[in-house]
Amino acid sequence: MRPAAARQGRGGPLLTDPDPHGPGCRLPAGLPAVIKALFAGRRWTSLRVRLLVVFALVALTAAVSASGIAYWLNREAVLTRTQDAALGDFRQEMQNRAAALPADPTPEELQRTAELMAGSSPGYSVLLVSEGKDKRLRFGAAGSATFGLDDVPKSLQHAVNDRQKSTTANDAQYHMYWQRTKPHGNPYLVGGTRIVGGGPTGYMYKSLATERDDLNALGWSLTIATGLALLGSALLAQAAARTVLKPVQRLGEAARRLGEGELDHRLDVSGTDELADLSRTFNRTAEALEKKVADMSAREEASRRFVADMSHELRTPLTALTAVAEVLEEEVDDLDPMIAPAVGLVVSETRRLNDLVENLMEVTRFDAGTARLVLDDVNVADQVTACIDARAWLDAVEVDAGRGIVARLDPRRLDVILANLIGNALKHGGSPVRVSVRVEEEWLVVAVKDNGPGIPEEVLPHVFDRFYKASASRPKSDGSGLGLSIAMENAHIHGGDITAANGPEGGAVFTLRLPVDVGKVIAGGGTDA
Repeated sequence: MRPAAARQGRGGPLLTDPDPHGPGCRLPAGLPAVIKALFAGRRWTSLRVRLLVVFALVALTAAVSASGIAYWLNREAVLTRTQDAALGDFRQEMQNRAAALPADPTPEELQRTAELMAGSSPGYSVLLVSEGKDKRLRFGAAGSATFGLDDVPKSLQHAVNDRQKSTTANDAQYHMYWQRTKPHGNPYLVGGTRIVGGGPTGYMYKSLATERDDLNALGWSLTIATGLALLGSALLAQAAARTVLKPVQRLGEAARRLGEGELDHRLDVSGTDELADLSRTFNRTAEALEKKVADMSAREEASRRFVADMSHELRTPLTALTAVAEVLEEEVDDLDPMIAPAVGLVVSETRRLNDLVENLMEVTRFDAGTARLVLDDVNVADQVTACIDARAWLDAVEVDAGRGIVARLDPRRLDVILANLIGNALKHGGSPVRVSVRVEEEWLVVAVKDNGPGIPEEVLPHVFDRFYKASASRPKSDGSGLGLSIAMENAHIHGGDITAANGPEGGAVFTLRLPVDVGKVIAGGGTDA
């Protein structure tokens, strides 16, 4: 008799994978704190966090891939080496000992042979099965893990006892088969073969618990290595982000300071990388911007100085012209009727030119920042009445103001504001003009409403612009286009504002809002005056 040729067959589950929730996969105790520190104060949309996430994902992918491949290769190597050694030894023992048994061995002979095979084996148990002449099965079992025929999978028993036809390519009637099983959750390698010529059938039963523990330990080690690789990648990402983003942060800070008016701020540049080139470009841009702003400021200052000087120089001849115009106006009734209209035109244009020069000088003072307030306690109702009376507007203006409203402000500038608003309403709106005065909490509110057609919607955003005239609505206006802008500047220097709108019942409404006590606003830094 001779043993069957060895043929390996696979079946059943493989070794158990490491439990990811077991004690071996615990990360270092300080890791959550480190991760929390890395992401502290960071938005999920920030570039630093995105770099950290990308680095972590790349490291995690690489570590998991490497660990998975290493685990799979080691697992296959360990299991293949163990099963090859056990199956090879078992086949040799079957050839040397089981094949020497008589054709109809007794149970004692089977038991003794099984003990000899198990005693010389590398840690596996042996089960020998023989069918006697009475068709009854005889068994011989030995080894550290005694097992019976019921422990051998049925599929393996059928494969082992399946008699093959002899061919030129297959000269053996029986072959060796093996299978991995997990009875009661423990991994085992089960192999079996049959002696050709009517000899016994032999099964070997080897525990793979040691290999499983070794592979589980390897899995825990690879899991910890993956966690450490992930932590290391986060630290490297933090370092890389710091290296890359620090110049970007410096550039952002420099841009912010440049936007706040620090045009002389520059970046310290070192290196030859793209960020260094960007910093050099920023410095060149800042330098060009500083030069351009300086040139514009110089031209603006020159223009302002020219307007101021021109206005000042015009005042002397205008004074003389005004005096002459007044004399001519007194004598206009005695002049030739052909000359009187020309004299009237000279008088009106001289006055208009005088008003324009005064307005230009006032605008120049605002632009130069030399306009100052002279505060006093003012009875607002008396101030409004005095403004209207001084300009002979009493018949065309209605006043709704309580007598007890007192505000602390500059009376001269309030008179300028009121004169411009009321005069604009009379000139471009229609009488009667209604002026209402009220106090809302800490604000003095003066509303000037005319009885005209209102202000076109396309004109409303520009009514306070300098030299702006809505030519379509008033093409023959004789104003300078500076009155409302001067009123707005006077409101701003008080810490207030003026708004323009159309009333629900028609007509334009200009609303002046000033602090009741401008002194408190100035002391609190609420105005630049």
